[in-house]
Amino acid sequence: MSSDILYKEESYRIIGSAMEVYNTLGRGFIELVYQEALEMEFRERNIPFIPQAPIEVYYKKQKLKRNFIADFFCFDDILVEIKAVSKILPEHEAQIINYLKATNIQLGLLINFGAEKLEYKRYLNIY
Repeated sequence: MSSDILYKEESYRIIGSAMEVYNTLGRGFIELVYQEALEMEFRERNIPFIPQAPIEVYYKKQKLKRNFIADFFCFDDILVEIKAVSKILPEHEAQIINYLKATNIQLGLLINFGAEKLEYKRYLNIY
């Protein structure tokens, strides 16, 4: 079994960008402010991304008519959801886990700008 971390360098760059945004703005803003600042930081760091990316959802291998909108889709492989809440709750985790289950995306990052310090978690699509 390999001990390699999936998309390690890419994740490091995304989280580093989020840390820069958090260190600059602090907490207390709405999610849309962090989203716009993170877009600017991604551009500055040459991180490929699609903001408000429509992601196809499948049910029993059939594509549904409805898509969901990811906050960011980075490096063509990583789903990034951001929050601006006091702490990451189980429903936030369920959201990203369900997004991964419904897609072929292998890695999701949940980043929260609303806590006393930046929170982030990695989620693998093991479903």
